[in-house]
Amino acid sequence: MGEPIMDELEFLVEILEKHPLDSLKKIAEEEGIDYYRLKRLYDKYYGKYLTVSAFISLKRLGLRTYVGFLTVPSDRLLEVGLRMSQNPFVGYMNPAYGFKNGLSVIFYTPDDQRDRIEEFLSQYSEDYEYYEARAYPYDGDDNFGDWDLSYDYAILLDILKWDSRMPITEMARNLGKSRPTVRYMINRLKEEGILLDFAPVIDMNVHDRAVIGLTKELDEKVLERFNEYEIMVGVLPGYGYILEWFFSSKEDLGSKVLEFSAHVEKLLIEYFDETFKELNDRNARTRYARMVKKDGSGYRSMLDF
Repeated sequence: MGEPIMDELEFLVEILEKHPLDSLKKIAEEEGIDYYRLKRLYDKYYGKYLTVSAFISLKRLGLRTYVGFLTVPSDRLLEVGLRMSQNPFVGYMNPAYGFKNGLSVIFYTPDDQRDRIEEFLSQYSEDYEYYEARAYPYDGDDNFGDWDLSYDYAILLDILKWDSRMPITEMARNLGKSRPTVRYMINRLKEEGILLDFAPVIDMNVHDRAVIGLTKELDEKVLERFNEYEIMVGVLPGYGYILEWFFSSKEDLGSKVLEFSAHVEKLLIEYFDETFKELNDRNARTRYARMVKKDGSGYRSMLDF
């Protein structure tokens, strides 16, 4: 697959941000765009470099988000990554080197299973550290819900998270439901504050490196200084902040480290490896369906996998 033309990709992202679920014909009519040009770009990039994904309230579902950093010997990275990718409570993991050499991991913990985190991580490494992560700016809200839906909703959430533009007929076929039933289920997810929005998500492989930094204090001027980079900021309650800068391996790694290290206390480089991407994608496709008990009574144990 050739490198994406960024102007074309950014144009398609901008269009899908305004019309995440509309048909291409409707988008072309409303935006005054040539339909065949739009379809050419869509066929070229959609599903390869970007998809439209559902934004889901993990808090409403009773899931807490954590970042973990595990020491894993280089000759065991793939073995440990494969085992982690079979656990739906692992959001994603990638090779990383810095204050821990091994894996950088995002994982989700049911609110009532926080006492199992140490046992969970020790299945994969004897040396690790982890932090709960919240959105920036931090609102201090600590009211988490729980899973109170039937199992069918877990399957639907997987579909919407993976590709929200899947035709409703195909969703209905996958769920064994009628189209009106699927529409009702989607509307219920919205009404209950679980399904928040739909938006295009660019594939990580457009950026194949990231600098992750942890800091106890955040100078917001740093965000202004680096606003030309794609940067994400999160709050680590009880510790401070996590900053993640995305970039390409074609850029100078040494200058990135020097540039960002002045603003954080801990730093590592994360590598978006193609093999790990495949493991992460495979895990994500059926995440909720494997997290939730078949009778819909709540979450399985994160130690079951």
